[in-house]
Amino acid sequence: MSESSQFRNLAIIAHVDHGKTSLVDQLLKAGGTYRDNQEVQERAMDSMDLEREKGITIKAKNTSIVWNGYTINIVDTPGHADFGAEVERVMKMVDGVILVVDAYEGPQAQTRFVLRKALQEGLLPIIVVNKIDRPFADVPRVHDQVMELLIELEATEEQFDAPFCYGSARDGYFMNSMEGEPPVDCTPLLEQIVKRIPEPKNADPEADLVMLISNIAWDDYVGRVAIGRITSGRVQKGDTLYLLGQDGQKTQGKVTKLFEYSGLNTTDSAVGIAGNIIGLSGFEDVDIGQTLVQDPDAPALPFVDIEPPTVQMEISINDGPFVGLDGKNVTSRVIRERLMREMRTNISIKVEDGDLAGVFTVSARGTMQISVLVEQMRREQFELLVSRPKVIYKEVDGHRYEPYETTFIEVPSEYANGAVRILGNRRGLLESMDTTDSGRTLIQAVLPTRGLIGFEFELVNLTSGHGIFSHMFKEYAPYAGEIVTRLYSTLISLSSGVARPYALQAIEERGSLFIAPGDEVYEGMLVGENPKPLDIAVNPTKEKHLTNHRSANKNDSIQLTPPRAFTIERAIEYIEGDELVEVTPHFIRMRKRILDTVARKRNTSRDKQADKG
Repeated sequence: MSESSQFRNLAIIAHVDHGKTSLVDQLLKAGGTYRDNQEVQERAMDSMDLEREKGITIKAKNTSIVWNGYTINIVDTPGHADFGAEVERVMKMVDGVILVVDAYEGPQAQTRFVLRKALQEGLLPIIVVNKIDRPFADVPRVHDQVMELLIELEATEEQFDAPFCYGSARDGYFMNSMEGEPPVDCTPLLEQIVKRIPEPKNADPEADLVMLISNIAWDDYVGRVAIGRITSGRVQKGDTLYLLGQDGQKTQGKVTKLFEYSGLNTTDSAVGIAGNIIGLSGFEDVDIGQTLVQDPDAPALPFVDIEPPTVQMEISINDGPFVGLDGKNVTSRVIRERLMREMRTNISIKVEDGDLAGVFTVSARGTMQISVLVEQMRREQFELLVSRPKVIYKEVDGHRYEPYETTFIEVPSEYANGAVRILGNRRGLLESMDTTDSGRTLIQAVLPTRGLIGFEFELVNLTSGHGIFSHMFKEYAPYAGEIVTRLYSTLISLSSGVARPYALQAIEERGSLFIAPGDEVYEGMLVGENPKPLDIAVNPTKEKHLTNHRSANKNDSIQLTPPRAFTIERAIEYIEGDELVEVTPHFIRMRKRILDTVARKRNTSRDKQADKG
């Protein structure tokens, strides 16, 4: 076996919650990452706290196992469309993919999105039908759906001839057929990987070094670490290399350290050879998409095209009355540095300075991607103000064009009409609607990206959490017209102080509350929702005047409905254009842009006059 032929490089792709991270856990176990007496850590590859809490993979990560003399490099990739760029760039590091499909749900929108990218790169798939033991699993139907999908995505004959494995990643077994001996472990899948995934192409260890940078990591000791697959040649510590930018710029540097990915850890390596996925340090300004070469006259390798950002939001300094009371990082300088650092390691996010000091425009593929960034910053002791997401428009032949998404919805059939009604309210165009034998309806529609803002929460409320929703970017098309995504107005605090039970009892008669007794509030803060079309100013800090007949203890008998809780993602999709979300390490508050009641009314009147004029 030659040096390069021992490597198998693959990515695992799937829709959210179809089990790919659990599958990686089982492969790590099969590859000896865990000792026999060691407890297996669930979702081992999801190292970020946010990933564990949300149950999704956000950052593409590398690991490897050694099995029967083969080094199998595995890249665990996100399944949510908003993190599509994480998926797209790893396609340049691998030679094949494992497509994980739920035995009940079948292939979903993100499955199509990522699989299409993999097939376009010429990668060979292995299909894993997972969760065959779940209730209502329909393996023959899902098998046929995957075959139809391969035809639809114009797979080559070799790609179409993909082997199938069936099993349960949770329970750690796979088999090549639904018939025969009962399954025991992951051996059938590992055998398929070695047999089906080709060895790295043209990986000549004796040629000059060429390596495409597909990811960036950070090490506290050596700084930026460039991650990628060595296309040809070999590299070791002390080598002089040239960094080629996409714009033709050339920078010379020296390799200070080499890393390999083994199990759950990175290990120092003496040498990296063609075909392997490694990390190396020594190039401070390295960026994703650049090429490292030994010969300064060698051409740069092409990089994968990334889907364009379709939404943008403003992130700014907290200018509210509670600024600095909860977080440590509150200045414009530290916020800007953090956003710029994110842009360097996340190629699908774009950060620009706004027109006003302390305001930054962040563009991305979706609302979740920005909300995850804000949540990370919150945990790093930042205080921020975040605006409602806006789509990015384009001018085409003098007309305004906006992004559209292909939307896939699956709901219990009794909610199908309600889901179609929501789509209609958001300017969606129904493309197909089918009912399955299990009593669920599958809906496919094209929807303006604007219509997706807040859509998932409306669908969850409609179906009591039983609706499944996914989407993928389709195209830019003519502006669809006005879309109303929030039907109700808000209750706004007139005063600052501590919310009182007596005041909240009166306010609750006007709508639903966002705050509870004892919460700190300030003027201009949203404290509830009003079902009528006009915002109402209220005083949540008002106390009951005590008399000889009214005692303070009477407050104890006040019964209030628990306030509505908001996540960051829910809050930024709830607010309107004249409102902001205040995010601090321990609080999420919604507020008006202009806090002063009189100044806000004056500004509203001025806007109305301007509209009339």
